[in-house]
Amino acid sequence: MPDWLSLCVLISLLSLLTVAALLLYSGLLCDIIVQTGCPPIKKITFAYKFKEGPYKDCGQLFRESSSIGPGLATIGVFYDDPKKVPGTLCRCAVGSILSEGENKADEELLKRYETSGFNVFSFPEVTHMVTTSFPHRTFLSALLGIMRVYPRLDHYIKERRLCAHPFLEIYRDSQIQFMAPLARQGDFYVPESRVEVALSSVAVNDNVTDSDAPVTPGSTQPGQWSIQATGDFCGPLIPSPPLSRPRRSTPPHRSRLRDLINLQLLHSWLLTLSDSRPQIAPSLSDIAHKVAFCP
Repeated sequence: MPDWLSLCVLISLLSLLTVAALLLYSGLLCDIIVQTGCPPIKKITFAYKFKEGPYKDCGQLFRESSSIGPGLATIGVFYDDPKKVPGTLCRCAVGSILSEGENKADEELLKRYETSGFNVFSFPEVTHMVTTSFPHRTFLSALLGIMRVYPRLDHYIKERRLCAHPFLEIYRDSQIQFMAPLARQGDFYVPESRVEVALSSVAVNDNVTDSDAPVTPGSTQPGQWSIQATGDFCGPLIPSPPLSRPRRSTPPHRSRLRDLINLQLLHSWLLTLSDSRPQIAPSLSDIAHKVAFCP
């Protein structure tokens, strides 16, 4: 075998061994233990930017937040399941933890974040969360953690029929902490996430059917309003697609009247539902308010 060919083989083997060692060190085969109990964090105050879009594009927000406060732990809060919600509608909040527990945030650091367009919000301390951790050693650790941890979390939550949301990722020096609250979930939704639900979910289908009867929420008529699950909790209200069948034109005044009746029915139904579902009452109330003022 020529010397150059032997050298190429040797370099290839060394490269493969290096990549394998890097993957192993990054956490490729580490144990993942999911459990329920007290979370590793207390009440936290953090600076964040809200984003709606594919989660794969959140890296820039993490880097921006870290550049302002290099020594701070970064946090990502993810509100939607990308397997069930289109990527363009996935909501998240990304930033850095300014203080934990009873400690106060540094005023100068707080001003730097606010000057850069970050908002500030606080999460309460809760006693029960679904939690696990993953080593944070290399730039590959975050990717491996997401690929390995979320299937375990999903299986754990579904197997025990838990209601755990949203999902938090906290990046510290040597560890990534994954968690989802089992109580007070509404307190973990930043204000922008509630507004986005109202703006993106409440939309009336302009196409009318050949039936003159008003469409009631929960019915099986085309263009009905239904609650679609985006995990183990109720997701945004989304109008179901109309059935494929011939349509006939409807006089504009009758179409407008029908839309107003449908909106009124939807508004009343949302208010009733919010009273019986306290966990999602704030979001439902926001949606009901938006519906009430639809033009």
